[in-house]
Amino acid sequence: MSGNGTTAGDDPLQTAVWRLRSRACWADAAALLPPDTPGAALQRAVLLVERCLYTEGGWADAEDALRTAEALAHTDEERGAAACERGQLAYAATLHGIRDRVDEARAALGRAAALIPPGAAGRALLDFRRGLLAENLSRSPQAARAAYRRAHAGATAHADPLLLSFTWRHLAGLALRDGELAEARHGFAESLRIREELGYLVGTAPALVSLADTEDEPAATRLRDEARRLFRLLGGVPTWLAAQLAPPAAGPVTA
Repeated sequence: MSGNGTTAGDDPLQTAVWRLRSRACWADAAALLPPDTPGAALQRAVLLVERCLYTEGGWADAEDALRTAEALAHTDEERGAAACERGQLAYAATLHGIRDRVDEARAALGRAAALIPPGAAGRALLDFRRGLLAENLSRSPQAARAAYRRAHAGATAHADPLLLSFTWRHLAGLALRDGELAEARHGFAESLRIREELGYLVGTAPALVSLADTEDEPAATRLRDEARRLFRLLGGVPTWLAAQLAPPAAGPVTA
């Protein structure tokens, strides 16, 4: 969930990496990057950590990529970014029930906070991930909302539309939980709009499902059908969406 989804300067390599990433081809995207520079090593780690979150697999490859990124990091910014990815990997493993690594996640994000100064570009992503931890592992929606709002402001200031799509989505999720239907619908619609504009296909199906939860019929069914189509197109990714997209069970046959 880091990176802004754009290809500044029309860099052919970054364009190719983004297209593969957005189509759930994280390993192919990572293979395009040279392994021996801090920036490329960190980007490889970003890709492979994201694959773990969306597929619930590839953990060993992500760990290897992270260790390389950590070894090559020389500046506080690089160390902070690597620690942020370490925290995200530990969060994903805990969220998916692979192994309880919540203490590691908190410690890694704490290290990142000590290394990434307020106002820096990487701070917005860090704030967002601290929000995920607060919402989904600590069960503290108030802390999550505050972190998401900081991340949203930072993503706006640094023109990071991909991160904005996530902050819109998660703030909308909290609004929906509080019964604020109009606010939730607006946030989910903004998230979907951004992802469609960026061509972030792997994140579009979840955005469609979330928006469907705020819509009346027949719009809700149309959105879920489109999400189901994309889910199948990408080979069942993200895996955690399968239960939400399962067709409703058939009712009893009556005369």
